[in-house]
Amino acid sequence: MERWFIKNKKFDYKKISREFGVSEILAKLLVNRDIIKKEDIDIFLDPQMNKLSSPETMKDLVKGSNIILDKIKKNKKLRIVGDYDVDGVMSVYILYKGLKSLGANVDYVIPDRVLDGYGINIEIIEQAIEDKVDTIITCDNGISAIDQINYAKAKGMTVIVTDHHDIPFKEDKGEKIYISSNADAIINPKQHDCKFPEKNLCGASIAYKLIMYIYQTYNIDQNKDEFIEFAAIATICDVVDIVGENRIIVDNGLKALNNSSNIGLNALIDICGISDIEIGVYHIGFIIGPTINASGRLNSALQALELLLTDNTQWAYEIAKNLRDLNDERKNMTLEGVDKVVAQIESSKIKDDKVIVVYDPDIHESIAGIIAGRIKDKYNKPTIILTKGNDCIKGSGRSIEELNMYEELSKCKDLLVNFGGHPMAAGLSIKKDSIETLRNRLNENSSLTKEDLIPKVYIDMELPIEYINYKIVDELAILKPHGKGNPKPIFGAKGLSIQKGFLLGTNKNVLKLILISPLRGQRIEGIMFRNTEEFVENIERKYGSQQLNHMLNGIENQIIVDILYYPDINEYMGSTTIQAVINSYRLC
Repeated sequence: MERWFIKNKKFDYKKISREFGVSEILAKLLVNRDIIKKEDIDIFLDPQMNKLSSPETMKDLVKGSNIILDKIKKNKKLRIVGDYDVDGVMSVYILYKGLKSLGANVDYVIPDRVLDGYGINIEIIEQAIEDKVDTIITCDNGISAIDQINYAKAKGMTVIVTDHHDIPFKEDKGEKIYISSNADAIINPKQHDCKFPEKNLCGASIAYKLIMYIYQTYNIDQNKDEFIEFAAIATICDVVDIVGENRIIVDNGLKALNNSSNIGLNALIDICGISDIEIGVYHIGFIIGPTINASGRLNSALQALELLLTDNTQWAYEIAKNLRDLNDERKNMTLEGVDKVVAQIESSKIKDDKVIVVYDPDIHESIAGIIAGRIKDKYNKPTIILTKGNDCIKGSGRSIEELNMYEELSKCKDLLVNFGGHPMAAGLSIKKDSIETLRNRLNENSSLTKEDLIPKVYIDMELPIEYINYKIVDELAILKPHGKGNPKPIFGAKGLSIQKGFLLGTNKNVLKLILISPLRGQRIEGIMFRNTEEFVENIERKYGSQQLNHMLNGIENQIIVDILYYPDINEYMGSTTIQAVINSYRLC
């Protein structure tokens, strides 16, 4: 069951249409995405690199770059401490390659997901001291490592934090008091006294900003777009909003990626079977990203970094093949884990909880977050999956828009060994005997209502199919690339008759419909790629088997349907037609 809502944000669409030379349909789509200021619309419609905000307005970025340049001049040893996901790997790559090009004495470490856990720890600091490292630079982590960084400072080290995660806080009489470490520079736009306008950059984009500022300030002759494709990959995979600065990064990064000179990336693209197509957000988010991530999940993220750094084509293909195999293994482990967790939920009182907390010691720690996401999608409930770690119980959570998981876990931090993350995702460590207490407290304190737990679909506008033409389809392409913050538009059309339905594909899992408008009798082809079996079953349940057979055989029938759709072009055997790609439906 879904609840459908039409977005109805009040604004002068005609004014946007006139000023920017777009249709009122596109103007409304911009407003629906809260893109209403002139400068935001300008960036969205024309995302050029020269429209990126000046990096020096980011708190401590200038300070941090000055420290780094001074350390390079003095030949001090620098060490980058990254993270094991895509954002972390790209962040390390950007910083390492950038600093190396300046002649820095720099190396890097990436914690092992299982053995070390997330972020910088005391062991990493102790090893750095032993290796006579002068300066640690964190990327995609460090903002919550208060004790660890203060320990490094007490040992006489210089520490620069680059991170994008939420600022840790403690509560005093209901008031949030934000806390930070004694790092020499903390570069994170989410700091409340940071004047940088874009607060939702990923970690790699912050690393990109830092390196680009150093290049720019010191007139270093480098290609300013050298790292944009890596920042774009991280932006997409870290699921930040692809608007504003992020839209510029992704749009230009995709162009760079499709003409990449990076040997490792090109080998990975080839091994994944996507070398002959234009790579977009989907290919990065669902093919390239997960394959890179597989190294940090089941092996070491250093392997993915080595892929990006190598100049040896043969070795690049060896690594790429290994990453692909690891990702295939990860997929199988995920399917098995999801089935086990669903079985546990369905056979217990957990199914009635508003916040799902499941412990399964056999789930691989590295895929707990993926499984949490799948369970969250299935039940539309915030979900935490816990499993057995080396020294305590480890877990990952994924949330829905109605619940800020980071804040809810903050209220339970007395039960947790460690935690961190975002409103929509978090990682945590906990002792086994505290699991049930955590589950109870999260549910008892939850303000979620039954309505909150019903999946919601937000429709951009009602658009009868007779209004669809090639001009509109072409104009909608301006909105690409799509992603979080800029989803593919959803249009609604009511009361359509189904002239005929066809089940297509080897497994009969694609449904093609010939749809008739109730107003002017206009026809359009509809295509449905998911839930086709459910669709057929629901028609039979509501209208009976005779009406279903009539539909499938093109005989006049009484079946009426409302659809949510996106208009697209279907090219087949040299001809093109407009089709409605159906996202959801409602039988009338």
